[in-house]
Amino acid sequence: MNFIPKDHTVHLCVDMQRLFAENTEWQTPWAYKILPQVLALTERASEQTIFTRFIPAENPGQGHGMWKEYYEYWNCMTLEKLDKGLVELIPELMKFVPPAEVIDKPVYGPWVATDLHQRLQKRGINTLVVSGGEIDMCVLATVLGAVDFGYRVIVASDALCSSDDKCYDFIMNLLKRRFSIQIEVEETEKILSNWH
Repeated sequence: MNFIPKDHTVHLCVDMQRLFAENTEWQTPWAYKILPQVLALTERASEQTIFTRFIPAENPGQGHGMWKEYYEYWNCMTLEKLDKGLVELIPELMKFVPPAEVIDKPVYGPWVATDLHQRLQKRGINTLVVSGGEIDMCVLATVLGAVDFGYRVIVASDALCSSDDKCYDFIMNLLKRRFSIQIEVEETEKILSNWH
């Protein structure tokens, strides 16, 4: 693994929210299992960390195109039916904000309807260390969007979660085999030892 330059790197932590960590229809049991690794990455460079939060639609049936049908199906997960505090980050991560930043997004990836790419470009960021959940949903959309924008992408394999073990294994294998030139897959300890 090549050197990771701290000044040009952001830790992009995807959707480590109460919405997915606690007892909801979208609970991801691994969220707390990977939390120590997410914390280690955040502690290394909290001022270089950006947390994304997935914000559901306000009402059932709200949204553009197929998102309307999505929220008709998942009407129990709309903001009008949820405890709005569930969209917040897992409490252990909240203490890092600020200096860490938070970007809210209405879809899986953070590249649509946000200014994330512009923020990163303004800061001279060319490398992203990605953690969070779920690897087969929002993390996948985040990583593929980052590849399209030309970022160096490093996924922290032990700081990523899914609610489906087989999907986790499949996506991890996909990233390693099909995107090996554009995506690096490493464990947190190795990332930290190369991030100066």
